[in-house]
Amino acid sequence: MPLLTLSGAQLAYGHVALLDHAEFALDTGEKVGLIGRNGTGKTSLLRSLAQQEHLDDGVLNVQQGVQLAYVAQEPVLDGQQTVFDAVATGLAPVHAMMDAYAAGQGDLAALQDQIDIADGWNWHQRVQDTLQRLRLDARALVHTLSGGVRKRVALAQSLVTRPDVLLLDEPTNHLDLDAIGWLEDLLQKFKGSVIFVTHDRAFLNNVATRIVALDRGHLLSYPGNFERYQALKAEQAAQEATMHARADKLLAQEEAWIRKGVEARRTRAQGRINRLQDLRSAHAARRHATGRVRMDVDAHVAGYQGKLVAELQGVGLSYGDKCIAQDLSMTVLRGDKIGLIGPNGAGKSTLLKIILGELTPHQGQVQRGTNLQVAYYDQMRTALDLDATLEDFISPGSEWIEIGNKRQHVKSYLGDFLFSPARATSPVRSLSGGERNRLLLARLFARPANVLVLDEPTNDLDIDTLELLEELLQDYPGTVFLVSHDRTFLDHVVTSTLVWSGPGQWREYEGGVDDWLLQAARWQALAELSTDGPAAIPALATKPSAPKATPTANAPSGTSTKRKLTYKEQRELEALPAHIEALESEQAAIHTALADGTLYQTDLQRAIELQARDSAIENELHQALERWAALDSP
Repeated sequence: MPLLTLSGAQLAYGHVALLDHAEFALDTGEKVGLIGRNGTGKTSLLRSLAQQEHLDDGVLNVQQGVQLAYVAQEPVLDGQQTVFDAVATGLAPVHAMMDAYAAGQGDLAALQDQIDIADGWNWHQRVQDTLQRLRLDARALVHTLSGGVRKRVALAQSLVTRPDVLLLDEPTNHLDLDAIGWLEDLLQKFKGSVIFVTHDRAFLNNVATRIVALDRGHLLSYPGNFERYQALKAEQAAQEATMHARADKLLAQEEAWIRKGVEARRTRAQGRINRLQDLRSAHAARRHATGRVRMDVDAHVAGYQGKLVAELQGVGLSYGDKCIAQDLSMTVLRGDKIGLIGPNGAGKSTLLKIILGELTPHQGQVQRGTNLQVAYYDQMRTALDLDATLEDFISPGSEWIEIGNKRQHVKSYLGDFLFSPARATSPVRSLSGGERNRLLLARLFARPANVLVLDEPTNDLDIDTLELLEELLQDYPGTVFLVSHDRTFLDHVVTSTLVWSGPGQWREYEGGVDDWLLQAARWQALAELSTDGPAAIPALATKPSAPKATPTANAPSGTSTKRKLTYKEQRELEALPAHIEALESEQAAIHTALADGTLYQTDLQRAIELQARDSAIENELHQALERWAALDSP
């Protein structure tokens, strides 16, 4: 029996139908990922399921005794409370029963039974166990916490109630990669059911057992994770297009027939007229897909720019005891797309300010290129004027926008970002979170720039808009600095990553997140083989001139007797160092060919082939190192 069911649900805001006779059921143990366009009503649906918002019509049935817990996208917490007290507020109904029992109010026997059922007498231990499970400091004050830790507090506040169904709205927002991985593990092991709204495709892939898409008021269910959903959605779209094409062809034939005139009111002719009416009604009722955002940006409008964007040599910066960067050297060239990866508070935004000349380092030198025109996208939306109208925010004092050689009316430009002309005069504060992010993107791309700085651009954006933004950034000829915890987005956009590896320590890796993890695993394997431990392994560098680590330089020590190798294994062991060195040389040549980005412009197919070969080399190197360790181990 389903834990909860939704039947004939209807919900609208003004003339916009968010739910149109929607149907939904949740079974025990399911992990349901709820996806859909910004503004389609995902949060409203989640709040309705949590019984915090009423439907206009329809029925919500929750199985008797099922406990629901809802974690909002932006949780509201008392900043003056300690973390322990904030989490304990999740048990407020239990505390109320215990207070009534202590005061001798009401039916004491019934109260005692209810407290026993809720395990209320052990509430203090439950809070402690939840804090330990979610790695939270009980004594910390809420107002001192980062956004990611506040999200964990809100999650603890819900988990302490021991819910059967957990409802999460954008749970990965403000979380760094480690925290997202931790949350994935937590939800995978959670014994209850989960419904979560997110646009993080990697998170959907790793957690969801079913995808539910909110599409033009209807809930469409797809078994499996996000990759399975994409395959099923593509099949469905192809079938739907074929059916519509056939129906349109038949409708056109019947319309041509009726215009010729009906000679007699025969039964057959009347039946054909009735069928035409049915075809017209079906065509009128057809649910057309929502339009896509149209983005365009011209990096050349900022004027001439040299090849160099910035060169850092021995840069260091500290604030008191906190080290942001130490002895950092790197070169950024035009066309580079660099992803910055690190935990919250590591100093990613500060490092960007050093690179772009907004902060002077305490040590080292920074040389910057000429005519840098920088456009910023801020995750905290500090650039938003909530009282301004949409058109004034995009183009203050003018009805026209010029992007490169194209002149466009501001209302038409807003339409490219799915804002209707009627909303152009609405205040910014009337927009949802995803719509505000779309508006920021609209303003970002309306400015001339050859350097884009994107700080968490994926928060609240729907998947369709994310994919379009990926395509735009891939083709963007300028330089991109991207701070994001969306692993899929990083993999699809960046050409290299700058990864925090400890206080003040940053390392540059070729490729995206998957490439970084693969290369890091490779060096970890080398470290485990080293006689002197990890310190003997050279820091990973992306330049071809970086020192190589070969098995012969890192032979394991030990005096224990080794297993006698066969003749074939001995020959294989002797050949492995040269094989590894050849792979590293080939990889270095590929990195050189791809380094300045020109190959992507002159021969895209060749660049794609080299990227694929680079990934294959990484796999071969990892396998060769593992094989070498197996053959040479004592």
